[in-house]
Amino acid sequence: MQQYNPVTPKILTELKAIVGEKYAFDDPDKLETYSRDETPDSKYAHQPEVVVLPGTTEEVAHVVKLANRERISIVPRGAGTGLACGAVPVTGGIVLSLERFDRIIEVNPEAMYMVVQAGVRTDEVQKAAKAAGMFYAGDPCSGDSCFIGGNLATNAGGNRAVKYGTTRHQVYEFEMVTPLGDIVHLGSRLNKNTSGYCLEQLVMGSEGTLGIITQATLKLKPLPAHVIDLLAVFPDVATAIAIVGHMLRAGLTPTCVEFMDNATVQSVERFLQEKLPNSDIGHYVIIQMEAESEEDLENKTVALDDLCSAHGAISVLVADSQKIWKARKAFTEATRVESAVQSFEDVVVPVNRIPEAAEACNRIAAKVGLTLRMVSHAGDGNIHITLFRGDLPETEWDRRLGSFQEELYEVVYRMGGRLSGEHGIGYKRKDLMQRFTDPVELDMMRRIKNALDPNLILNPGKIFDVE
Repeated sequence: MQQYNPVTPKILTELKAIVGEKYAFDDPDKLETYSRDETPDSKYAHQPEVVVLPGTTEEVAHVVKLANRERISIVPRGAGTGLACGAVPVTGGIVLSLERFDRIIEVNPEAMYMVVQAGVRTDEVQKAAKAAGMFYAGDPCSGDSCFIGGNLATNAGGNRAVKYGTTRHQVYEFEMVTPLGDIVHLGSRLNKNTSGYCLEQLVMGSEGTLGIITQATLKLKPLPAHVIDLLAVFPDVATAIAIVGHMLRAGLTPTCVEFMDNATVQSVERFLQEKLPNSDIGHYVIIQMEAESEEDLENKTVALDDLCSAHGAISVLVADSQKIWKARKAFTEATRVESAVQSFEDVVVPVNRIPEAAEACNRIAAKVGLTLRMVSHAGDGNIHITLFRGDLPETEWDRRLGSFQEELYEVVYRMGGRLSGEHGIGYKRKDLMQRFTDPVELDMMRRIKNALDPNLILNPGKIFDVE
């Protein structure tokens, strides 16, 4: 990896002149917060040399220009809720936090858009849209804590992706600072556009390696007229996940289809200290449906009930929406109680292959001797697996985890799947990216990175190394 220059006292003084005295600091106690994301294993933590908190896009641009001039690495950071070490400063340098970019600038229900700064929390976006009688469709499970800018940078998915798509489908345009420190607006508030390369789509999902997003114009939709949440309980994993294909072939388009295996259901039940239906044996499929009328909603509910029952459901219930989504979103917190050190896997496969992929996850974990918990955005083929280290010695944990990943990813790629559906590659999966990605595809990515960031200062050591 490229070598970078250190942040000297002189550089720190310059940074303070750009962002303000109290918004640039190198106090080790303060730096600790910025050394990691939500990945629990401490081996991934790296301390930055300095943290800056700019307040304007122009300040971001000045910091980036300084970093280029001095050949200092710079890592953009949102709320730090990522699970792939994408915001970890592996080369030290500058962490540039967007936490001061916290304003909702405009909500326009007539034209159906919202303008927000990058540091606004996703649930605040959703609440502001709802207050205006509108709906923002992006819905990552960390929505109460993650920043909208981080959602764009990682192309966050979430619960509603099966109907509405991922974050990149919710965005008209955004303002960003390039790796060379220029300010540019990418995209436009248009429904169609073939005017050159679609650069905004390239930047979204690039994990802060191609630019620092500071402001975005988001798409809004009318609030759904009628919504219902159903809980279908199944006796085994394969039958539960297979219901996705049955629904889609029947012409039923759900808003969400979320799977929780029985071990996860019991884990969440213990964590929340709330009794959940059929938690002794049941694997959950949570199905949300929207409709334009009460009659349409009733017809869809009956059709789903009949479909699930015909394909092996133990029971189909109208769920307590608040309780069931609280249970689903408590997955990460609940599993952390079970094991302090974990590995999060985030594979994605074609939707019709998801039953096979789920079976492979369980089979390989049993083979290598690891305990897992599984949830899934089943409607879009994305499986989240949490593996527990437990009491294993570190060397044995690393060996078993490596064996699990190698075998699982071989299976996933044979199915036409990929390493990550929504968490991203970051620093954590960089070696796996090298191992499993088509060399020509990887070379194209490296050429783009070199072209846009010739000094390689922006978020180095993420996704892939550049020779």
